[in-house]
Amino acid sequence: MMLSVTLLCAGVLLALAVLAVVMVRSPFVSRLIYAASMLVTAVSLAAALTHLLGAPPPEELSLPIGLPWLGAHLRLDALSAFFLAVVDLGAMTASLFAFGYGEHERAPGRVVPFFPAFLAGMTLVVLADDAFTFLLSWEFMSLTSWALVISHHRVPENVRAGYIYLLMASFGTLALLLGFGLLAGSDGLYTFAQMRAAHPTAAAAALVLLLTLIGAGSKAGLVPLHAWLPLAHPAAPSHVSALMSGVMTKVAVYGFVRIVFDLAGRPSWWWSIVVLTVAGITTVMGVLYALMQHDLKRLLAYHTVENIGIIFIGLGLALAFKSQGMLFAAALALTAALLHVFNHSLFKSLLFFGAGGVLTATGERDMEHLGGLIHRMPQTAFVFLIGCAAISALPPLNGFVSEWLTFQAILVSPQLPSWGLKLLVPAIGALLALSAALAAACFVKAYGITFLGRPRTRAAETASETDWFSWLAMMVLASPGDGLA
Repeated sequence: MMLSVTLLCAGVLLALAVLAVVMVRSPFVSRLIYAASMLVTAVSLAAALTHLLGAPPPEELSLPIGLPWLGAHLRLDALSAFFLAVVDLGAMTASLFAFGYGEHERAPGRVVPFFPAFLAGMTLVVLADDAFTFLLSWEFMSLTSWALVISHHRVPENVRAGYIYLLMASFGTLALLLGFGLLAGSDGLYTFAQMRAAHPTAAAAALVLLLTLIGAGSKAGLVPLHAWLPLAHPAAPSHVSALMSGVMTKVAVYGFVRIVFDLAGRPSWWWSIVVLTVAGITTVMGVLYALMQHDLKRLLAYHTVENIGIIFIGLGLALAFKSQGMLFAAALALTAALLHVFNHSLFKSLLFFGAGGVLTATGERDMEHLGGLIHRMPQTAFVFLIGCAAISALPPLNGFVSEWLTFQAILVSPQLPSWGLKLLVPAIGALLALSAALAAACFVKAYGITFLGRPRTRAAETASETDWFSWLAMMVLASPGDGLA
């Protein structure tokens, strides 16, 4: 039942995209599409939460579309329901934010038609239950988000950002295609159920891990596949930046979890070494790059890289514990990773909304051209401060809870029999602690330069508070999501 509801919502979102094309010249099209998208994603969110909290058996559905004689297979289980809830919550608040923010959009005809299509693409990725439907939805998600990135195509930097993003997206899709080919084997297995029951060889499963790490990691923003992310996020409209950073990267995490934890069979102990090494480097490099930024949206983009690294640290620990049969520790690490998926979607969307409010009020992304905005935008300054504290992992906010759980999983690592992991995991813990401290320092700088002190330009001096709809969207995320855990 809930699967049919979520699938119907995805269909309505696609219909809204077509309607936006037809009504592109209407002065009311932006608010109509954003309001309808908010309502549709709210219904889909309710369906996902109903399935997740009710804990029913997985729902499956086969539609006579797609490849001839095979059709499209869709499935809603606990994992897909959780990530669907993340997608829908981010989409609902982004639609609410855009209801006010979209009035300032210079080229709404280049944004509004692709916005609901992008939401539908992310929904279909999470619901897909066969390789063809997954890859088709994945590529549709990539193309619609690319169209949103280059919506301001007259800016040369935006065109370059779109080109690099499309190149990396195509490379990632190719890696996933090869990974599914290995899972399909010589029998040409097609559905995830068939792949799940096939039990690939150790060599094939290892190659699947590496290809999935490349394919999903390029979309999530793992170093060194993150090059598109600090270019695309600043180029896109702020509500789209929030979706790409807070939601789309989590869809990439879903792809990794679905393939590696569900389809590739029992993991080998060395898989975790690969994932943990990449994750630790990503965490530290992301925050170090962020510290050097003056562009507020670019700074937030690099912190997405850092937090994706934190999520993959939890996933790497889960692989290590699962390979050794330590199921409680594996559940703890996986819980930490998934909780950080949810938490990051909240506070990163909030921070991008705040950056969008600042950009609308001042026309500036360079923090050096701001200052003193706490007096002119007190409501935005308040919610942005909550987001800064949450992403800095300050207790008792939600960012602290998921990072604390990750540290608890790290403390279990001495029970692992592998000496390689016994030496590596504490080093990863030290990198995680270092990144938390540097993140706090980075956001003290970002908040202080942007909102405190005296205005350094005329634009900052004449700024005014953001619109009511945008502020309400920020408040939805700030309370209780980024409030007390």
